[in-house]
Formats: sequence, C-alpha cells, structure tokens
Amino acid sequence: MQHSKVAVIGCGYWGKNLVRNFAQLDALAMVCDSTPGGRATAQALAPEAAIVSCVAAALEAPVTGVVIATPAETHYALVTQALEAGKDVFVEKPLALTYEQGARLVRLAETAGRILMVGHVLEYHPAILRLYSLVQEGALGKVYYIYSNRVSLGKVRREENILWSFAPHDVAVILRLVGSQPFQVAAYGGCYLQPNIADVTVTHLLFDNGVRAHIHVSWLHPFKEQRLVVVGSQQMASFDDVSKRLVLYDQRVEVQAGEPVPIQGKGEEVPFASDEPLRRECQAFLEALATRRPPVTDGASGLRVLQVLQAAQRSLVMNGEPVQVPLDFGHPQGSRVTL
Repeated sequence: MQHSKVAVIGCGYWGKNLVRNFAQLDALAMVCDSTPGGRATAQALAPEAAIVSCVAAALEAPVTGVVIATPAETHYALVTQALEAGKDVFVEKPLALTYEQGARLVRLAETAGRILMVGHVLEYHPAILRLYSLVQEGALGKVYYIYSNRVSLGKVRREENILWSFAPHDVAVILRLVGSQPFQVAAYGGCYLQPNIADVTVTHLLFDNGVRAHIHVSWLHPFKEQRLVVVGSQQMASFDDVSKRLVLYDQRVEVQAGEPVPIQGKGEEVPFASDEPLRRECQAFLEALATRRPPVTDGASGLRVLQVLQAAQRSLVMNGEPVQVPLDFGHPQGSRVTL
C-alpha cells in the first residue's frame, strides 16, 4: 500500500527521530525547521525530502499529514493552522498547554473531518501493549495500585517544568491501564534550578474503582530509571524501560487464619516484540491517514491526559492540595469528552 506523504515541522531533539522514521517508511515529503542546525540534520537524515524554513511552506505542501515536533507552547497555534489548512495532524505531547485549548483543537478536527493524533509513544511500546493485555486478561487479578518512576540527570528544560515534560507518558499509560479518569489528583514538587519551574514532582491519582497511582518524575536525580509497576490481587508486574524487561511476579498477600501472609513466588520474564515504539507510532499515523479511523492516541485521548496534567499543575501550585477532576473539568460550554 502506498502511504500518504507527510511534512515534519521541527527537526530538533525529538523531531529528528520522527524525520528518520517517516523517511525510512518512505512517507516523508518535507521537513521544516527554522534553525540551520535543524535543517542540516534533516538533510542528513532525509536527503530526498524538501527542506524548508517557513511553516507556511509545510502547510501549503501537497501532503496529507503534518507532524509537529516543536516546543510545547507552540502546539496550539501550529495545530490550529494545520487543521485549518486541511491537514491531518500528529502533534507531539502535550496536545496543548491548557485543557480549554486542547478541547478547541479536538472540536476543530472533528468539524473539519481531520485526523488528530497526539504523540504518547509509550502507548505503542510492545511491552506496554503486552502489560495491557495481561491486565485485560485478568492475569494480575484486581488492580490495586500503579506507580511509575521516570527520573534521570537529564535534559533540563526552560520552557516547561518536569511535570509537563516527563509525566504525560506515564499519565497516558496509567489512564489506559485503569480504563477511566481519576476523580482526584494531588501533586507536590520542588523548584531548585530555576524559579517557578519544578525539577521534581510526585503526582497521586485516585480512581472511582479504588485504584491509586503515583507518578514520580525528576531531571535532578543521580541515576536513570524508567519503571512502571502494577500491583494486583493475584500477581504483580514490572516494566523497566532501561533494561527492557517486563517481569510478571507470582507474588501477593493472602489472608490465612485471619492473618495477612505474603506469598513470595518467582518472577517470570514476559517476552514482547522488539519493534521500535516510535516506528509503531509513525505507522499508526500513516494507517489512520489511509483508513480515516482514529488512532489509539487520538485527540480525545490527548485531551484526557491534558485534563489530568492541568489538575496536577493546579495542585502543584497549591502545594499539594487535592484537585477534583469531574469529566467536564475546564471544558468549554457545550463540549464534553467521554471515555
């Protein structure tokens, strides 16, 4: 099947990976970057693609889809322009910087009949897909709680805090695993390197079905860890994205003669496909362009993540005071997102 062609806007830290993948999928027609370095990178990665510096050129190009990998504060304006230009859009996370902006983009895409996809790449990770299957099959029993750590001495950003930089990945995965929105969010954090930009946050999510989750993110940490743990009534699972291992533990606590007794079973490594998650994500966008069916991480999905992030940010500035999250939290009048 001949793929539709796309234009990528932004060939920087993450955009270059998108350029590489779409070029290898023979779907890249153009790369737009405002910097000489970005254009040079694009030329090296995709010598057959047109390289431009003007966003207008990408929006006017004869392509079906536009891929946006620019700083988060530019997402709302660029996605709006691309949708109004009649393009399908794949935008890196977050969809926008406020829930209201995100809701406008979702409505605009629906009105225009365009595909809107958000770059939550972990949802395409073969290990996460396998973990989701285990949860759906009931292998873990009733899910009790989920926690994720995404920490490193990493790339410190000046335009967004650690919550908005790192946590969207984990929020997206946790919402998918639980299958609903939390009704309450609380977030704590600290600003050590720059005023008013959190370097470390811990976010707590509470769901109607009793599941609790917490997300610890930091770019001020002595070692790199990217770990997701799901604890169930029958078994427990852990995915370590650094060592690339998904392990299912036959461990639980049983009540025997009125006393809680830990059952210390063995851990068994669960195999999963070795496909690059970003490649799968890019293929999902191309499939959506061809079939006109929304991808897993569509605009509504991105909006649900944005809802949680905005609640967490509100709690963060109130020093951890819990924020209630009704379904229509922050929604413009007359619009509602359903799960």
